[in-house]
Amino acid sequence: MRPPLDRQEAERLVETYADLILRLSYTYLNQTQDAQDICQTVFLKLLERAPAFASPAHEKAWIIRTTVNTCKDLLKSHWRKTTVAIEAAAHIPAPIPETGSLLAAVNLLPPKYRIVIYLHYYEGYTAQEIAHLLGRPPATVLTQLRRGREKLKPLLEKEGYP
Repeated sequence: MRPPLDRQEAERLVETYADLILRLSYTYLNQTQDAQDICQTVFLKLLERAPAFASPAHEKAWIIRTTVNTCKDLLKSHWRKTTVAIEAAAHIPAPIPETGSLLAAVNLLPPKYRIVIYLHYYEGYTAQEIAHLLGRPPATVLTQLRRGREKLKPLLEKEGYP
């Protein structure tokens, strides 16, 4: 390992290899944004590790191998397998709760009560888990659940719920 790269050397590397990294990663991923992320990741690895290269050919080979491996890592990542591009989901409308439904009444609550009620009753989280998710003390979540139920009761009675 050599000492960290200076600014001039880092700029040289970017000017020399950015286009290569972008084109290569786009070939692998078919996504401009992902290719840009890979480019940034490769340069970060290069700057962090600052390997000593025997020759310009060795330097280029390292860049190519690191780019390919980073692309492969992204393609096999759990995140990549379980997400879709935002464009793919753009045509799916958000569900609109029926007027008079329980969810419509919950949506009328102030946000601090709505979120804890939703997470508890619809998603099945405990107060302790909700506290951890929201970064609030468990006692606060329990209070918000109680107050949310109190505010929800008149809304439900108005809709004819017992």
